Amino acid sequence: MTTDTQLRGELLAELHRLRRTVPELTGCLVASTDGLLIVDDADMVVAEGVAALAAACLGVSQRIADSAGHQDFQEVLISSTGGHVAMYMAGNGAVLVLLADHRANVARLHHEARRAITVVARVVAAAALTFSQAIPEPARW
Repeated sequence: MTTDTQLRGELLAELHRLRRTVPELTGCLVASTDGLLIVDDADMVVAEGVAALAAACLGVSQRIADSAGHQDFQEVLISSTGGHVAMYMAGNGAVLVLLADHRANVARLHHEARRAITVVARVVAAAALTFSQAIPEPARW
């Protein structure tokens, strides 16, 4: 059985790969869809706060997309004079958040993020399976 530490290590390795591949990244993190921080590689931000806000932003954005009749919501990009915040759904249970400075190539950011979300989704799904296997069966009376 894969341990929680091993799964977090896989996620952290993917975040490190992203930071090496896209040098304009100032941070990245993985959160649950309910806003709990899973793992981060972020400097100069309160990762827990970003995780909670990103999950809320994605939830609202998904509802807007649904209201507009669009299916399969995928991502949100916030651009400002200081940089970009890109948030991606990663499977059913996770959010990938990338923080980049204003010089970042947004197309490259999206390209690398799409590769990363396949890894994040796989690891989070494995973690959910590991967790469900660890829960004892309920007593049957």
